[in-house]
Amino acid sequence: MADKRDYYEVLGVPKDADEAAIKKAYRVLAKKYHPDANPGDETAAEKFKEASEAYGVLSDPQKRQQYDQFGHAAFDGGAGGGGFGGFDFGADMGDIFGDIFGDIFGGGRSRRSSNGPMRGANVRTAVRLTFEEAVFGCEKEIEVNYKEECASCRGSGAKAGTSPITCAKCNGRGKITYVQQSPFFGQVQNVQTCPDCNGTGKVIKEKCPDCYGTGYKTTRKKFKVSIPAGIDNGQSIRQAGAGEPGKNGGERGDMLVEAVVSQHPIFKRQDMSIFSTVPISFTKAALGGPIRIKTVDGEVEYEIKAGTQTDTKVRLRGKGVPSLRNKNLRGDHYVTFVVQVPERMNEAQKEALRKFEEAMTGVYPEGEKKGFFGKKK
Repeated sequence: MADKRDYYEVLGVPKDADEAAIKKAYRVLAKKYHPDANPGDETAAEKFKEASEAYGVLSDPQKRQQYDQFGHAAFDGGAGGGGFGGFDFGADMGDIFGDIFGDIFGGGRSRRSSNGPMRGANVRTAVRLTFEEAVFGCEKEIEVNYKEECASCRGSGAKAGTSPITCAKCNGRGKITYVQQSPFFGQVQNVQTCPDCNGTGKVIKEKCPDCYGTGYKTTRKKFKVSIPAGIDNGQSIRQAGAGEPGKNGGERGDMLVEAVVSQHPIFKRQDMSIFSTVPISFTKAALGGPIRIKTVDGEVEYEIKAGTQTDTKVRLRGKGVPSLRNKNLRGDHYVTFVVQVPERMNEAQKEALRKFEEAMTGVYPEGEKKGFFGKKK
């Protein structure tokens, strides 16, 4: 079996592409290679399957995070439920396919809808972390806009003493069906969200004055977020049930809290590894000896070898970033030594260096040959 292509390459987007760019790229490919638009074309069917699998991963923040970290290995053996290659594409695919079929069959946008319970949308926010907080984890408190059920109408959106009525256009189904004639497929039945009730099956004649018919009111609410040790910049923590309220009795969505990690003045990070540069004096590099090196765990002592050159690299094992999967498993800290040359010296220091140079090279001032400590030979 041939190796799978990189999902970003499949969709033709860069690795830092946002959600809108990924969705747009997939729509183009899906319309081009959809089997209904290419009957009998096995190559087009494979390309459609490949693009759908890539979109199923990259459109989901958690799956994309896993893919960015582990590649295709994150889903070996099949991750999730149905769909192509064991991927669950979610409700967003229905929206896209509605657009695709509308374009293929010459109709408008077709979207699945239901007046049954619908889960609320996820919301996104961010939390600022220091470098050390990201490495070791912490507890953070955030304050966000939170939609609470309106106390006046108890979420119905209707004025007190009234109730929503059944939508006359869709007879309470939340969707309308119409038939189109296609030159390729004959009669095609399309289903659209009812424009009068927006898929709820109910119409509010007199809106609640407190929530203006929305059924909820927005307040500021505080949440405590547990930041796991080893989280990296751009990764998210999921707060279950803290998202948008559901519709028709559906459960709330989730809140995705993105970690924004501040840069450190000394340390740099790459995955589980930490990097830093440590200056050492000319004499310490030449003679060797103990120095103190700063790590995220505090200072540690390290023995410099005599004759250490600038750009010498050493590894401090277990002083890196903990694994998100196992906080007891840590990466390493890599240190690069830079030998510092003094910019200002007094006469005694300069003279000592001259004597050192003479002793090292064997070249002395004319008529004079001395040892390192100034004694004539």
